[in-house]
Amino acid sequence: MSLSASDHAATPAIGAAEPGTPRLILASASPSRAAVMRQAGLMALSEPAQIDEAEVKVGLKAEGAGARVIAETLAELKAQKISRRRAGALVIGADQMLECENAWFDKPADLAQAAAHLSALSGKTHRLISAVCVVRDSARLWHHVAEARLTMRPLSEAFIADYLAAVGPAALSSVGAYQLEGLGAQLFTRVEGDYFTILGLPLLPLMDFLRNHGVIAT
Repeated sequence: MSLSASDHAATPAIGAAEPGTPRLILASASPSRAAVMRQAGLMALSEPAQIDEAEVKVGLKAEGAGARVIAETLAELKAQKISRRRAGALVIGADQMLECENAWFDKPADLAQAAAHLSALSGKTHRLISAVCVVRDSARLWHHVAEARLTMRPLSEAFIADYLAAVGPAALSSVGAYQLEGLGAQLFTRVEGDYFTILGLPLLPLMDFLRNHGVIAT
């Protein structure tokens, strides 16, 4: 899941932290996660962590790890990598996994794969597992994992083709090939879970942590 480009307007911060508060870094290239934080008034520097996610997933899956463990592991790996070169900063790492009937879905590589993913998810309930982790000076301070369940209505091949023609390359920016806050809402009959978890960043528990550490005002 991700926010659309039109949702990226800046939002003023509320209640600035005290001087000397550790700077906040989002270890992610995701414009969606950056937009979620910015709209909530969290001013963070975005710095992508170059992690071979596919290799990590293959290795952990071979060890019998489930989607929840993999999401948590990837979130921490991202934060740890940036933390090693950003002394004193609070580094936020996040990751999201989509699981349906024991199969995992990554972001589609092209529109043909997006169509295949939507066809596979059609008429079924899938899980979105979103993990967030905060690291400072290579020490994990906090982590949280949340899940949402989404039931997709049966989709015809014609509808999938029309949907992908309408959303275009945006379908490639999210696991599942949809953005719930846009035309993707037409795909579903039921959504259970926190909105921010669906977007890929469990924001409310993250803000609780940041309040407790003086990063945002109480």
